[in-house]
Amino acid sequence: MIKTTLDRRQLIKALAATGLLSQLGSFSTFAAAPKRLYVDGLCFLPDELSDLADSKIDAYLCDISDIEAIKQSDGTTNYKRTYNACMKSIDKALTRVKQNPDKLILGESAADITRAHHTGKTAVFFQIQGADCVEESIGSGLNQVDEFFDKGLRALQLTHHYGNLFSGGALDNAPSSDGVNQGLNKPLTSAGKALIEKLNQKQILIDVSHSSPQSALDTAKLSNAPIVQSHGAVRAIVNHARCSPDEVIKAISDTGGLFGVFMMSFWLTNDKVPTTEHYMAHLKHVAKVGGIDAVAIANDYPLRGQKNLLKLNNDNSEGVKQYLDWWHSLRAKNVLGYEIEPVHVVIPELNHIQRMERIDTALADTGFSSSDRDKIMGGNWQRVLKAVLS
Repeated sequence: MIKTTLDRRQLIKALAATGLLSQLGSFSTFAAAPKRLYVDGLCFLPDELSDLADSKIDAYLCDISDIEAIKQSDGTTNYKRTYNACMKSIDKALTRVKQNPDKLILGESAADITRAHHTGKTAVFFQIQGADCVEESIGSGLNQVDEFFDKGLRALQLTHHYGNLFSGGALDNAPSSDGVNQGLNKPLTSAGKALIEKLNQKQILIDVSHSSPQSALDTAKLSNAPIVQSHGAVRAIVNHARCSPDEVIKAISDTGGLFGVFMMSFWLTNDKVPTTEHYMAHLKHVAKVGGIDAVAIANDYPLRGQKNLLKLNNDNSEGVKQYLDWWHSLRAKNVLGYEIEPVHVVIPELNHIQRMERIDTALADTGFSSSDRDKIMGGNWQRVLKAVLS
């Protein structure tokens, strides 16, 4: 991708070089450039609502779920978003949004993004990371989906890490015929197919983050609306079970959906020092495989950044220690990618409240045009949400 248009800073520099700037007046006489739309693929309601304005994000998918820690038979821990936990958490989130109308808008349609952008507020589209919250039988008509929708849910992830009633998980594992443990690429289940139909009918966005590749491919084939991977990374760059193969990226794009690249640096590079250039590499790869309309930004940390790393002044060597027990438990199962010891958690310059502006600038420096940046930084999310939501 070649930058085909000058941004405002480049225009000012060019005018200054020709001497025209002094004739036209100072920088302040130029009309202020409109703010680019910023939409994030996954974040949370912040402890301090002032973070909303400081982040300059207009809208984001907001994980409002709560979890129960479930010990699995193999000794690893899965964190399930149960019905009771998520009903309580969505009520709590909805109350907070309603109590702060000067700062927050409950995202129910793409028009709420525009409204937030023009009023200086932030639109939050409620999302749950895992359909474990739908606990009823298929014969019931999946009425719990209706309950969550009525409380504001607009995006549902099929599973989280491990498989469930509906979908295979990215970290599912089972012995192969020769007795060696390896990742098992589980397909979408019959219950999962019914859930896809229900979510399409309710006009709820389907998120295949954390799904197995086969379940994601099955979902892309079945859905009659665009699907997304709200937050993830590219397996062609980091060969890890939590990263997505090109065929998944392409299938999501073919639905009219998008792929959000997140901030978890141990899934962005195996190099010892993670940089913004590593993040740009994933965005460029998604654009190459799925087209520019498939590229989006995600976080998967709080608005300010990963809390423990911020306390440690982004010292990755110390911060990574909190992940090692979990990492080693999956290495023992020979899950793809866990054989490589992680040495970092964040890209320091992006573990920051103003990371969206920093990403925007990095995109320009990398050679993305202004129109491409409009899409990547928020336009693609706005388009997909307009296509899916009522």
